[in-house]
Amino acid sequence: MDSNSVHQATLDEKRHTLAHLLAAAVLERFPHAKPTIGPAIDNGFYYDFDFGNTKAPVEADLIGIEEAMHELLPSWTEMHGTEVSEKDARSRFAGNEYKGEIIDEVVSKGEKLTLYTAGDFTDLCRGGHSERPSHDIAVDSFILDRIAGAYWRGDEKKPMLTRIYGLAFDTKDALDAYQLQREEAKKRDHRKLGKELDLFTFSELVGSGMPLFTPRGTIVRSAIVNYSRELNAELGFGEVHTPNINKGELFKISGHYDQYKEDMLSVSSQYVEDEMFMKPMNCPQHTQIFASQPRSYRDLPIRYSDFATLYRDERPGELSGLTRLRSFSQDDGHIFCREDQIEDELSQVLTSIQKALATYKVQYWVRLSLRDPKNKTKYIGEDETWEKAQDIMRHLLTEKNITFKEAEGEAAFYGPKMDIMAVDALGREWQISTVQLDFTMPSRFKLEYTAEDGTKKTPVMIHRALVGSPDRFMGVLIEHYAGAFPAWLAPVQAKVLPISDKHAGYGAEVVAALRAAGIRVELDTSHESLGKKIREAKIQKIPYLLVVGDKEIEEKMVSIESRDHGKLESSSVAEFSAMLLKEIHERA
Repeated sequence: MDSNSVHQATLDEKRHTLAHLLAAAVLERFPHAKPTIGPAIDNGFYYDFDFGNTKAPVEADLIGIEEAMHELLPSWTEMHGTEVSEKDARSRFAGNEYKGEIIDEVVSKGEKLTLYTAGDFTDLCRGGHSERPSHDIAVDSFILDRIAGAYWRGDEKKPMLTRIYGLAFDTKDALDAYQLQREEAKKRDHRKLGKELDLFTFSELVGSGMPLFTPRGTIVRSAIVNYSRELNAELGFGEVHTPNINKGELFKISGHYDQYKEDMLSVSSQYVEDEMFMKPMNCPQHTQIFASQPRSYRDLPIRYSDFATLYRDERPGELSGLTRLRSFSQDDGHIFCREDQIEDELSQVLTSIQKALATYKVQYWVRLSLRDPKNKTKYIGEDETWEKAQDIMRHLLTEKNITFKEAEGEAAFYGPKMDIMAVDALGREWQISTVQLDFTMPSRFKLEYTAEDGTKKTPVMIHRALVGSPDRFMGVLIEHYAGAFPAWLAPVQAKVLPISDKHAGYGAEVVAALRAAGIRVELDTSHESLGKKIREAKIQKIPYLLVVGDKEIEEKMVSIESRDHGKLESSSVAEFSAMLLKEIHERA
């Protein structure tokens, strides 16, 4: 074979090939297993198996399965696909109902059935593999990671399968780097730090995915919300408050009922027969505030912000601490404007988002999320309207010299959007802020304003969130900062540590003075040694520690240790207070 004509495998293709290799290795040791599906994923691959009522592998078996993969890989010199008939495919996978179901789907869509073979292993697959696995895949570039349960096709009503995960990268160095990053991520896990720092909790009696914020956690969450409120005020938003429960008819008109009903929580009443739902978003309610009175072109733009609680019926397996919830709020906002105001409004919102992320010291990139032109049934609105909206957003990003990536199929069902993809301290990406351009929903609700010439026109609607959900963003920030919040966000901004009991009185005076200045401060009244007090305060990641003893009492000073900068010069309480208040005010 001419090496110049061979396709060079991408990382995804290597990972997909390794899923096949995993299945082959499992069948060597567990010949009774039924392989189902095995795709590439972001950090490697997995394969799901049905072991029936017989012995299934456990974590201890992963070493042996991985060794089998290493042994098989050199013999996988080629991987090739062959198109087969439905009869041949069913014959090969007779007795495997999972492959049979996949064959049914492929046939019903009129697509080709292909088998891919490497070594002695053949699997039903669409393709996308390394053509020369033994050449392309380094034996030390992958490992088996863990075992988990997974329902067939993610459906709780279908059989539970055994999923084996693997990690895979182009090189051993890349694999090692990922594993180091993951260990650091475990240390930063917001669920772990949230408990250690007493920020939030969950209760089975309350319900999964519905967080309970403690006093300290509420301080952090409120600081995020209040900063968004400041930015809203700068942009000219008026804050509104809307109910949590709404009639289904509202969502039928908006389009959410058809597009989103499976993710909505229904509610019933003892007294009325209306179909009702807990609201998953605020935009339909805001249209009704706009529609509540006549509007003129002079009134536009009209901007509403809303921090009301939202509810989404997430699957239990998809919930993850604060970053995937059933109950949460958003720093939501909607702008109703004329077409000639669109670019200015979009530009101002983008500038505000950039300001917010600079304050939080979060890097980001922009994804321009577009409609999937091959699957238009997922969206509402006319082709011409979609093209116009997408062109406006693309032009604005280009004009502002903002680097962006286009992503087909990621648009909202009613319009294109600019998604702000935050990059945290570990290089992980989180979709937080969003700006969406919507020509459709105002028409569906028959919204109108009186134009300058006296005619009735339909406003344009811009949906936007500055940092998205404050609840989710708090989870992202906990991991980004590793729990060490900047002073303006910290639940406790300073802690006073008396060296001994006889210094507690002066410590209380210091605390009273700082509280009077508006600083969140605590006094350590424990009878522990100073060293232990300092260690405990550092575990709590408090920005400033103020030690008071004989010398400090005599000089009316405090000795200062900064979490981020080490020991500072001693100063008076007033000087320290002024310094910290400046840092808080500037959100430094």
